[in-house]
Amino acid sequence: MIKQPEVKIRKIRELKSYSQEYIADKLGLSTRAYSKIESGETQLTIHRLNEISEILEIDPLEIIGFDDKQVFNHCNQHGNIGINHVSIPDDLIALYKHQIQELKDSIAFLRAQLDKKS
Repeated sequence: MIKQPEVKIRKIRELKSYSQEYIADKLGLSTRAYSKIESGETQLTIHRLNEISEILEIDPLEIIGFDDKQVFNHCNQHGNIGINHVSIPDDLIALYKHQIQELKDSIAFLRAQLDKKS
């Protein structure tokens, strides 16, 4: 499970000057439902993290590795936040490796099924 990305999402959202209403609307959620994600009342899934990262225009790994103490005190011309990451958590790397392997296994299975039909 991803460790406390909710607080990180809130801080990044605030740094980008996005409201909860804006993010909720983009996700097709009520503001209250989105607020529950940021507060940790609703479990954050990888799928939802990917959706939020697209809206925030930031890689999901950057959200996980986000440290507000490492944010530069400036933004570039495009409004992007300068972020300096020390490392990516090992549990996140393991999670993505596992997910990649599952996808590779599914592809191999589907290819085998297609080969049987040919």
